[in-house]
Amino acid sequence: MSVLPNSKETIPMGVEEIEALETKQDTTGLMWRIGHFMVVHRKSAITIWIIALIAIATLSTKFGGSYVNNLSLPNNEAATGQAILAANDAGKAAGFSSQIVVVDKASVASLSNQINEAAVNLSKLQNVTGVITPVQNPKAIDSNGQSGYLTVQFSVNPVTFAPSYFNMVETAMNPVTKAGAKVYYADPIGQLSNPKASDLRSELIGLLVAIAVALFAFRSLFAAIIPILTALVSVLVGYFAISLIGRGITFGTSAPTLTVMIGLGVGIDYALFLTTRHRQHLREGSNSIDSIAKTVATSGRSVIVAAITVALALLGLYVSGITFIGNLGLAASIGVATSAIGALTLVPAILGTFAEKIDRVSLGEAIAESHGGDDFWHRFARKVQSRPIVFLLIGVVLGSVLVIPLFSIQINHLDASTNPSTYTDAKAFNAISTGFGAGANAQLTVVVEMNSTIYSSENSVQSLEKSVTGAISSLPNVVAVSQPALTSSAKAFTLNVIPKFGPSDPTTKTLFDSLTTSTLPKTIVSSGSGYVIGATASAIIFVETVVSKLPLIIAFVIATAFIVLLAAFRSIWIPIKAAVLNLFSIGAAYGVVVAVFQWGWGSSLLGMSQKVPIESYVPMMMFAITFGLSMDYEVFLISRVKEAYLSGMDADDAVASGLSATARVISSAAAIMISVFFAFIGSTAPVIKMLGLGLGVSVLIDATIIRLTLVPAVMTLLGKRAWYMPRWLDRIVPTISVE
Repeated sequence: MSVLPNSKETIPMGVEEIEALETKQDTTGLMWRIGHFMVVHRKSAITIWIIALIAIATLSTKFGGSYVNNLSLPNNEAATGQAILAANDAGKAAGFSSQIVVVDKASVASLSNQINEAAVNLSKLQNVTGVITPVQNPKAIDSNGQSGYLTVQFSVNPVTFAPSYFNMVETAMNPVTKAGAKVYYADPIGQLSNPKASDLRSELIGLLVAIAVALFAFRSLFAAIIPILTALVSVLVGYFAISLIGRGITFGTSAPTLTVMIGLGVGIDYALFLTTRHRQHLREGSNSIDSIAKTVATSGRSVIVAAITVALALLGLYVSGITFIGNLGLAASIGVATSAIGALTLVPAILGTFAEKIDRVSLGEAIAESHGGDDFWHRFARKVQSRPIVFLLIGVVLGSVLVIPLFSIQINHLDASTNPSTYTDAKAFNAISTGFGAGANAQLTVVVEMNSTIYSSENSVQSLEKSVTGAISSLPNVVAVSQPALTSSAKAFTLNVIPKFGPSDPTTKTLFDSLTTSTLPKTIVSSGSGYVIGATASAIIFVETVVSKLPLIIAFVIATAFIVLLAAFRSIWIPIKAAVLNLFSIGAAYGVVVAVFQWGWGSSLLGMSQKVPIESYVPMMMFAITFGLSMDYEVFLISRVKEAYLSGMDADDAVASGLSATARVISSAAAIMISVFFAFIGSTAPVIKMLGLGLGVSVLIDATIIRLTLVPAVMTLLGKRAWYMPRWLDRIVPTISVE
């Protein structure tokens, strides 16, 4: 089927054929049968959902996994260096370390006995390979003698430990705390004690605001509550599901919040579109059972296409090759999947329970979909169509202003200083920065593996150690370099480098790059090989990898969405338009996030006490999520435009009719989703704050500037060409039925 009509007479199918086909599909199609079944067996459907929720919640409580931010990547500089160190130190490698800060009003030196006792306790813990006390390392005591730190060395990365490990570390430090000193634990050990981000309040606020917006928009109590109730039940199933899956897959700490945030947002949207379409069918005279079945047979298809698009965009994060980020996408996609299933099964069952009484409790005239008559949105569409170039330029200018900050984006990994000041790792970070300089929190460990001609000669070893130490000491922004320490094999040695600035500072990354690409290769030459390892090195490598993979993710997500829209709407221009406009809205959302968090514009209102770089994986997550969510509104709007076009309207009338039919619902649904996302700005986790603001802004831009202004303007300029599909492409692309 080639969709390039030159007149109403050349529409691929006649109006009578379309009506006959829709009638047949309404009573025999799979989606119609699903809707009809859920209404007829509504009590059983609701009961199954309740039992499923209780069962999965119970199992999650007993067997659920834990959430860990493990940024380590395989097959890189740090991983290779760590493996070499482990092989040369008889299984006692100290490539991972964590500081424990001791603060005493008298002096740290006066607690030497207690500190030594604590060090003995710590050395007995599993995976601890060594403990260096302030007594052994006088440089670990600040100038006034009131604070110092122990360095605990581990054979594996402590971020993989269970939270209970922190309790054992605390117990080991009892001799010091009982003496009256304050003890703070730096990351990665301190991270184990941090409470889960307190997002329950954000979730409750988001739900309450969503209910208020729905009541205002639809003037009906039941119509406002049903979408939110069903979305909540559906997303809770997804929330507990990822906890169970977490037994076998390691999810990041933000995974449960992402699941709720995304699942709740799309779940409300899907249920809202089904509910409003059902109410419109009731107004047209359909009985409740037929209305719901017809709604699932039409708008239900749009839900499936939208959910598939969002889920594929999120799962596309695995293309990055970074398991940590891919797993976050998986967690969010599970929330999308359960929300879509709930929309197609639980929503029809509950709508059937209320039957024709859905608008019994109303606050004024209840609002449903429009048929595209002379209402506000129809007149607005005609206004846009009368001057499409003007509205296109206005939208582009407004969006471009918001994009400007994006060009100064600084992507990095957020350190512990951005955590709430009550967290022990934040206290430790600040205490170390105050007493020893910011770079003490960004220690780099250099591992040098020597070849046989070097390690067989003591003089050659000492000469190489001296050369490496001197070369590193001469680098800018290096505060101190420790004495080299030979491994037990005597075939490798290590030394610690203290940068001038903290782990999130760009100069620390520059120092790392200088060490790995220039200083070590030029100094060691043919004497062996050098590597930089440790938490700071791993974080830098993670950031560099994420940034390098971002273009690949963008290409994959755009290509996936393009194919889905191409198959759904049988048009080459619809997916191109969607991709370009979605990129525009995402760029604007990026710009707002940069202005607020990196530039500090209004960041104090969000609970941020300092300017921070953009967390490395936030742009990648934002792109996948935002692009997917944008497709929700694209599918719902364009499906109604296509429906009107295929019914016999010309291109302009179809755009006006489609916008009129969906604009109010899209605006209200977007307002609810924005409320849900913005509510998460109150999270204690900076990453969740960034995602909450970024996603909320992107939906706001998408539902106003993009969907209600630029889309009708572009569709008007395209005219009938908007539905062009080359014959050769039409033959090879599978068909996805929408509406």
